Order: sequence, then C-alpha cells, then structure tokens
Amino acid sequence: MDKLKAMSVFIAVAEEQGFAAAARRLALSAPAVTRSVAELEEHLGVILLLRTTRRVRLTEAGQRFLQDARRIVADVISTEESISGIHGNPSGHLVVTAPALFGCLHVTPVITAFQDRYENVTVSALFVDRITDLIEEGIDVGIRIGALPDSSMRAIELGTVTMKTYAAPQYLQQHGEPAVPEDLYQHRLIASTAGSRGPQWRYYQDDNEITLRATPVFSSTTNDSVIAAAVAGHGITRVLSYQAAAQVAAGALQPILTAFEGAPIPVSIVHPQGRNLPAKVRAFIDLAVPSLRQTLGTR
Repeated sequence: MDKLKAMSVFIAVAEEQGFAAAARRLALSAPAVTRSVAELEEHLGVILLLRTTRRVRLTEAGQRFLQDARRIVADVISTEESISGIHGNPSGHLVVTAPALFGCLHVTPVITAFQDRYENVTVSALFVDRITDLIEEGIDVGIRIGALPDSSMRAIELGTVTMKTYAAPQYLQQHGEPAVPEDLYQHRLIASTAGSRGPQWRYYQDDNEITLRATPVFSSTTNDSVIAAAVAGHGITRVLSYQAAAQVAAGALQPILTAFEGAPIPVSIVHPQGRNLPAKVRAFIDLAVPSLRQTLGTR
C-alpha cells in the first residue's frame, strides 16, 4: 500500500464528505477511492469514517488522524517542491478561505485569474463568516479582516476597511438623517448577525466609545440581504465599507454618522508558517497581494 497516496485519498474523502466527490476531485474511480480508504483502515486497525447512504463522517480516530495526515502530506509535498525546484510550476490542490461576501466579490476573481495562469492547480474556496483554523481545517491561504492574535500564522497586510452606517437617500428624505448615534433609537434599524456580530453598534467621539444596543426591525445572517433591505429604503444598516461600496458608487446608499466611525480595520492574507512554502501557495499569494491591495485602495 502506498501510505502517502492512501492518506491523500482519505483527506479528500473527509473534506468532500463523500467517496464519489473525492473520486471526482482526484480523478480516480469511486471503487479505487473506497478500496484505498478500506486498506488504510485495515492497516491502522481503526475505523476512520462512518458511512451512511447520504454522506460519510469522521470517527474520533478519524478526526485525530486527519490532522496528522494533512501535516504529513503537506510536509512531503513542500519538501519535494523544495528539492526538485518546481516553485515556478505550481500544481496540486489549493484551499482558500475568506469572509463570505469579501470572498464572493473580491477573492473569486483572483482565483479565476490564478487558475487561468496555473492550469495544474485545482482550488476549493471556503467563504464563511467565521474564523477558520487553517491548520486544523487543511486550509492553505486565508483572508482575515480584523486583528490577528494567532502568532503561528504569517500575515501580509493588504489594506483596511471601516465599519460604516448606511441608508438609502429615499429613506433619509422621508425620515431625516440622524445627527448623532443616539438618534438611531428613533429610526428603523437593519442588523447583520454574520460572523456572530452582536446587537451592539459602537461609535466613537473624542476617544470615547458610544455603545447602542440595536433593536432591529429586520436582522439577517447575511450581509448582502441587509444591504438589499437598506437599498429598498427599509431602514438603516451597518456593515463594512467594502460590503456596500458598489451600492454607494451607484448612489443607492450613502454613509451617515461618518464623524463617529471607529479606527480602520486591517485586512490581511495569512498562511501557516514554514520553511518551505509550497509553490501553489507562493504563486497564489504573489498574485493575490497586489490585486487585493488595489481593490482595497478604492474601498
């Protein structure tokens, strides 16, 4: 049994949550994938995956083994690339994560441009409004908005965004524009709960924090839905500047209470630290950094 190949197959099945999907990703037959995992389980003497009619899920032993398998496979690939000098010819599978709307708007074009240039790299995008664990979840590159407390990651700053308050011109014409944050209590508020964002809206004046507990008439788990509601004149919302940039440029929304905004929020591209950076990761970062810096420079 080729242990490294078997681990790679197991990783694909675990990430895709199915044998058929893993087979498509690896360009193998489904029986070959099933046989490879079965041989690995027999070799280890443990059950790694529980099969159901709809999906597979990891056992406790499988969860522990997945972390080790990802590290071993990544180390082997990185070492081979370093020794063979193929950094100019990226290949393999790349996993990229970013906040949901930022990923859809700005990272997807980077991925497509990257794959146009490097046809031997397949990419999986994980666009979610939560902090992902790059190592535990087998992610190669991440875009982070906010502070970076994790010292195990190498970070390159791309720019900044700002939390802003927005309303449609027709809403302000009908209800008036709030002059100070406390005026928001007299308005219809639309709140996003994406990324575990709480009900408190924070503003700043002379280094003092003004905290409002928003009672929204409409709340949603997605930023694009609250932006759409604000564009329709349904009320006032608060999102990051890049999220509403297109609507502001089109005149559908306008920022308000700008004198009370907080400090700019950093946006960074991060990856696990290591001596030998895989060619696929190096190439993606080299392409993404200037592109995203230009994008954020206009936001």
